[in-house]
Parts: sequence; C-alpha cells; structure tokens
Amino acid sequence: MFPQRNPKPSTEEAHRCLRLAIEVAHQAKLKGRHPFGCVLVGPSGEVLLEQGNIDTLNHAESTICRTAWKKYETSFLWRCTLYTNFEPCCMCAGSCYWANVGRVVYGLEESALLELTGDDSENMTMNMPSRKVFDSGQKAIEVLGPYEELRAEILEDHRSFWKQ
Repeated sequence: MFPQRNPKPSTEEAHRCLRLAIEVAHQAKLKGRHPFGCVLVGPSGEVLLEQGNIDTLNHAESTICRTAWKKYETSFLWRCTLYTNFEPCCMCAGSCYWANVGRVVYGLEESALLELTGDDSENMTMNMPSRKVFDSGQKAIEVLGPYEELRAEILEDHRSFWKQ
C-alpha cells in the first residue's frame, strides 16, 4: 500500500536534524513566537522544508505538513522524516498522518513540555502521546524519540520563554 521507508536514521543523523529543528525553534522565539520548530527531510537526507511555530493554531508541524502536502506527492512524503524539537501534539500528529509523512522524530516528549509550562494559557498542553494518535490510524507512522541527551539544548529557549 505504501512505498518502503528508508532505514532508520543513525543517532548522529537524528541529532544533526534535531539540532536544525532546535535552531528553527530559536528563530521563532526571536520573532516573539513559541519556540517550536521542525524540518522535513527527504529520502536522500536533504532538508526540504523548515518551519517555526506561527501561533497557537498554526503549530510548526501542522503548518509544515500542509505546505509539504501541497508541494509533494503523498508517496514521496511517506519516505520523508519530520524532525521536531518536541513531540507533536495530537493536532500535529494528525497533520503528519493525513499528509502521509512516514516517520516522525522528536527530541522531548510532550510531558516534558507540560512540566515546564504548567497551566500557562499560551500552551494548554493535552496529555495525548503522538504514538497513541498514530496507533489509532490505519497506517504505521514510525515514531522515534525522545532523545534525552539533547534535553538541555531543547529546553534552553523554553526556559526563558514560558512564565515560571
């Protein structure tokens, strides 16, 4: 039904691409936006798209999925990997699913974000792991993460952004 995916990325490759997502998140923060970012990487390892968070409804991941879906064939997207600094929320996981992105790699779990933001009205985090969203569907989106060894890098912009 779906083309075969590329082999899982090495730890080094995952770190490299997650660090790109962290930089995109940093750039979003510099624009006064929530510090979330992601990159879409093609089957040959090339960065196809980068996206920072726009606002509460236009998250980095859902926005990049809408852009990718308009630009690329779904069979191609199945062989792509979305790298994001934090685990996609249920809305963004759904966007990955519907855009047909075959693999998602995230740095830290959404629960780590909830610990940091608490009840901040700017980020009312839902307790819904992305794997649960994907497991509810009819296609096997591959999920890799978290990468705890990148915790300090991922949290750096968040610690100074959210009300503590």
